Amino acid sequence: MSTTADLLAEAVAASKTDSKRSESLYRQILSSTKPPTHDSQQQAQILRDQETALVNLGQLYRDQKDAEGVAEVITLSRSFVSSTAKAKTAKLIRTLLDYFSAIPNSQQIQMTVLKDNIEWAKREKRIFLKQSLETRLAGLQLETHDYRPALALIDTLLTELRRLDDKMILIEVHLLESRVYRGIANMAKAKAALTSARTAANSIYCPPALQSSLDLQSGILHAEDKDYTTAYSYFYEAFENLSTQGEDDDKALSALKYMMLCKIMLNLPEDVTSLLSIKLAVKYAQLREVESMRSVAKAHQARNLADFEKALKDYKDELSSDPTIRSHLSDLYDALLQQNLLRIVEPYSVVELEYIAECVGQGRQSVETKLSQMILDKVFYGVLDQGRGCLLVFDEPKADEMYDSAIETLGQVSKVVESLYAKSVSIA
Repeated sequence: MSTTADLLAEAVAASKTDSKRSESLYRQILSSTKPPTHDSQQQAQILRDQETALVNLGQLYRDQKDAEGVAEVITLSRSFVSSTAKAKTAKLIRTLLDYFSAIPNSQQIQMTVLKDNIEWAKREKRIFLKQSLETRLAGLQLETHDYRPALALIDTLLTELRRLDDKMILIEVHLLESRVYRGIANMAKAKAALTSARTAANSIYCPPALQSSLDLQSGILHAEDKDYTTAYSYFYEAFENLSTQGEDDDKALSALKYMMLCKIMLNLPEDVTSLLSIKLAVKYAQLREVESMRSVAKAHQARNLADFEKALKDYKDELSSDPTIRSHLSDLYDALLQQNLLRIVEPYSVVELEYIAECVGQGRQSVETKLSQMILDKVFYGVLDQGRGCLLVFDEPKADEMYDSAIETLGQVSKVVESLYAKSVSIA
């Protein structure tokens, strides 16, 4: 009869050529019966082989993009982890859950698995594992824009974590809370949650990856307040930290894109090229995500609305997938459209709306809406004559100082009269 070690070696060899055979062998290892308790060395070896088989089977399903398979492996792991140390259990389940990230559109299955395992952890009284899984579930709910359940779960977690004084998970949960509140546009509570996370981080050693996440969120919130200079400094810290660690290239790339965005929003698009020449950014310079931001910077530098729209269309996936970049580029597009409209109408006192729409390459209705908004915001003074289809542009009205002078004079006269009245009362 083959030992678990022999079966494991055979399964690993078969995984490259015959995945079905490999899967069958891994399952055979997991169903192996344990030897008598007095043979502790052999028992420990079987446990190690079963742990390896679990991880390898999860990897096999991950490579096959089989989310259901990974979910089944996590369920299978429960019978195995019940006999292992709690810290090892948490690490094994987290490792298996990480395999979902490589499988597209697996969020719903992952959430179902997490809820199932949270209930199991409650029954087994594995508190730290439960909190870790709940934190992961809240992160998934944030990704799927399911904000209300995420906030309810975060509130429960924070109550437990404050009682246990587990600062590390407390930082992660406060950071999640900040991101959720930012998702529902409650900036005041997002900032408060981030401040709580930073306060907790100051009292312990904060790992570089977590510190980078805090810096990224700080930069995003400052950018929402239009403080792009401070936001840039936070993004730079995060990018430098992530690039030096080399652990999370996706996050480092996001930080670099945010740095480029800040330069564009500060009306310094020419600095984008020099930014990409720094040592840490060179390896990202040729990526499509970076090229998309470079195209936006070039369009903004040329004040060319058509090029800006072309960049948004050509790099739709890269520029629209990130809500931070999407919202700020929307503001930038409005600003660029406004600048182009002002440049066109400035020389005229009367100009046809069709002509303006043709010059900016937009539909008449959208141009008319934008012009009316600009008039209401007093960007320029004018009237839309919809009957004639024209825009009447006026000179900026000069304030008549006569009324202010008259009011000031009357005020002084009032003071004199009151003074004379006071004197007459005192004499009488």
